[in-house]
Amino acid sequence: MSMFSGLIRVMERAARKAGSRLRRDFGEIEHLQVSRKGPADFVSKADMRAERALYDELLHARPDWGFVMEEAGVIEGDEGKPRWIVDPLDGTSNFLHGIPHFAISIAVQEPRLDGKGWGEVTAGVVYDVIQDATYWAEKTRGAWLQDARLRVSARRNLADALIATGIPFAGHGDFAEWSRIFGAIGPEVAGIRRFGAASLDMAYLAQGRFDGFWESGLNDWDTAAGCLLVREAGGFVSDFRGRSNPIHSSQVLAANDGLHSKLHKLLAGALR
Repeated sequence: MSMFSGLIRVMERAARKAGSRLRRDFGEIEHLQVSRKGPADFVSKADMRAERALYDELLHARPDWGFVMEEAGVIEGDEGKPRWIVDPLDGTSNFLHGIPHFAISIAVQEPRLDGKGWGEVTAGVVYDVIQDATYWAEKTRGAWLQDARLRVSARRNLADALIATGIPFAGHGDFAEWSRIFGAIGPEVAGIRRFGAASLDMAYLAQGRFDGFWESGLNDWDTAAGCLLVREAGGFVSDFRGRSNPIHSSQVLAANDGLHSKLHKLLAGALR
């Protein structure tokens, strides 16, 4: 791990500490599946415990930085200082049902130089809790899995491409919009997968496992680290109109450099 900068070490240490707690809690899920009450309340508490562990560790390391967190919301830091964007459990439904595919996501966002809001994401960690795998990226330093450099896939033909997505559910997202996009992209590609954790979808895209990814209705903490991973691995990230922002959450279209424009053409055509 000697390649880790001091900042990435802080993030990785926090993720591993919270991850060890999540693994212990995940071990209890199997026993709770058959109970009448079910595991939902337990999982909510596990989520909050993980967030608290991350908050305590990151605050200790950078006491003047702010936070954007799923449960605690926005916590202001000192003026002119960066802030942490934290998702303590991305893939909550998987966790709830005993499916071993979930992650912790941590990103660093810098304040804009003009003092008006927030700008670039300069560091990100996606920690695959069950696989004990740390995906990380820093601006201009590339994207990595542990100490192995990541690059997006080299596929150029849609017919060879495997695409990841998230499907709207239970009042979250626009199912009609998603259906139109699926109808346009599905017949053109080798396959579409829905694994249930956006941060890991984008980490897999950076790793070359997936060739593209789209989803809407997410939050900043779902995608902040993932967007940086894809970009630093040589990929492109935009919204559905093709615009590039530091973080994409409400609309995300990500792909390798050879497929992004092709996917965007299909997606835009579906939404006309």
